[in-house]
Amino acid sequence: MRSNTVNYYSKKAALRLLALLMAINWLLLAACGENQEQSPATSNSTVASAESSIATSTSPVSASVTSSSDVTLSQPDAATPPTTTSNTEQNQPSATPNQHIPPAPDTWKSLPIVPSVSDTARQVYQRGVASGRNPHAFSKVGDCQSITTYFLALFDKPGFYQLGDQAHLQETIDWFAGSFQRESLSVKGGLNAAAILSPLRADPKSCDAGESPLACELRLNNPSLAIISLEEWWADDPSKYERYMRQIIDYTLAQDILPILATKADNLEGDQRINQTIAMLAWEYDLPLWNFWLAVQSLPNHGLIQKTSDGKPDLFHLTHSSNYYNYTDLNALQSGWAMRNLTALQVLDAVQKALNESTLP
Repeated sequence: MRSNTVNYYSKKAALRLLALLMAINWLLLAACGENQEQSPATSNSTVASAESSIATSTSPVSASVTSSSDVTLSQPDAATPPTTTSNTEQNQPSATPNQHIPPAPDTWKSLPIVPSVSDTARQVYQRGVASGRNPHAFSKVGDCQSITTYFLALFDKPGFYQLGDQAHLQETIDWFAGSFQRESLSVKGGLNAAAILSPLRADPKSCDAGESPLACELRLNNPSLAIISLEEWWADDPSKYERYMRQIIDYTLAQDILPILATKADNLEGDQRINQTIAMLAWEYDLPLWNFWLAVQSLPNHGLIQKTSDGKPDLFHLTHSSNYYNYTDLNALQSGWAMRNLTALQVLDAVQKALNESTLP
């Protein structure tokens, strides 16, 4: 009788735990998705749920913008995934935070769209390639503004894009062939910086048990670079963004993978606090910063949709054009998505050429 009673309560407790986990997973759904009518601000209950799951986890320009001068690149073979690295084993970031006096809060607004590459960034990249990271692969880490439906994918499909006077970028398209249309396991509409770190949001078919979307993507893709573009924030408390972004950066660096951070086009938080945070982190860690915010300032409505289809305010999602991969079409270049794809490609071009200069004969 006692045994039956214990089994009954054990099963009841297990069912309650399962229900709780399902509820947490549902709460982690943020509002940025392919549905253009949703708001990007995530509820505070979402943050609490994400914090709980992370704590228990075992994984932690326009067309006139120019890139660096053309360089004839050596072509190292695509490497196999590294077996061990000292940084990964110690779970410590491999870049030392900047100890100098930080810039003024609004300095980021005048930073170039296409960044230069620091010695710190070169060292991270060189360690990664030496340990087996693939110099021809990059990963995308983000929300609905990084999904392959709109972001970069057609650069892997010859004939579906026209570079016009940006023809020099073809070399970088060839260099990273396959990465543009890859369905990243750390990209999904609704993912915020906390959800990227939560095993509850990982793809159960592709990822190991207890593995976050970030850890899963970096393990399976084995990139040398990671574009980190997270626009999501939390209602009434965007300050939490920095905490989770630091964890994302630290984990990526610990894998000897170079993060490229990106500012965002919108300012729904009202005080540009998230872009300030992103720029500050890029300065502190001495990482490349893609200043996408600056790229859309000259566009109509700054490249943002003003209202949803039912008349509600939007000011978050990017505008479209019919040929937004056609950079010979001046009208197409007036859309947010055209500028996002072009400047992302320009950033990849400048960064990879700067990083690989030392490999030239």
